[in-house]
Amino acid sequence: MSTDEYLRHRGLVLRIAYDITGSLSEAEDIAQETWLRWHRATEETGIAQPKAYLARIATNLALDALRRRDYPGCFLPEPVPEGDATDSELLVAEEVSLALALVLQSMSPLERTAFVLHDVFSFSHEEVAEFLGRSPSSVRQLASRARRHIEAGRSRFDVDTEKHRRLTEVFLTACRAGDLESLKNLLAEDVTVFSDGGGRATVALRPVVGADKVARFFLGLASKMTGTTSFEPANLNSTPAWIARVDGRIDHVGWPMVAGDGISAFYIVRNPEKLTSLGRPQE
Repeated sequence: MSTDEYLRHRGLVLRIAYDITGSLSEAEDIAQETWLRWHRATEETGIAQPKAYLARIATNLALDALRRRDYPGCFLPEPVPEGDATDSELLVAEEVSLALALVLQSMSPLERTAFVLHDVFSFSHEEVAEFLGRSPSSVRQLASRARRHIEAGRSRFDVDTEKHRRLTEVFLTACRAGDLESLKNLLAEDVTVFSDGGGRATVALRPVVGADKVARFFLGLASKMTGTTSFEPANLNSTPAWIARVDGRIDHVGWPMVAGDGISAFYIVRNPEKLTSLGRPQE
């Protein structure tokens, strides 16, 4: 019975953990540790409110993981595949777009947590306060600030998916052709590239800004990928993206973000630890 009850709420546990940490691998570890604690607790005594109990455990494990994190450079959400994804990946990918994941990561950990628990999963301010060891009024303030972040990032959510996919494919075609002018014509003037190597792969240490610099950055990136290279359109975190491979191994993934008629930003993940759910990363 305890196993069935846990499985009923496993999606909740995974989603809370991913939304707070931005890491699928950490979310799966947290789900496993939550299960172990749940199993021990239900062996000793009954749990009156299973959903709240599991959410509290997952929340605090996720916040603990953030406190321990020492991440070099830019941290971007871990790519979550669709298609032939595992159950864990589907639970996250179907509900957490890249735009939402990026806005969540721009919040403080407590703002993020208050928003996810109250606005997404409908726990009361009093319940969230109990989870976090804070007052209900402070949780209300945290959730209110989080909603302002969401509203400020609203333009990221209101993009036509087909247009986004079409621009992604045109961008990849221009990259493959080494066509600098065509690339520049796709980009907003202040387009910015954010890169995540996690200290394990070479990336631009600072954001690359401006249409000319960004276009040259991608042509340079493509030229450095020696071997048989491919850029495959993909859908990651419910968002049009690409997967770049060298000799069959994943080199990086990228998401272009669209604003108006052009691409306003790129998010590149090259950290091999964040590419394991997509296949074998580069060595």
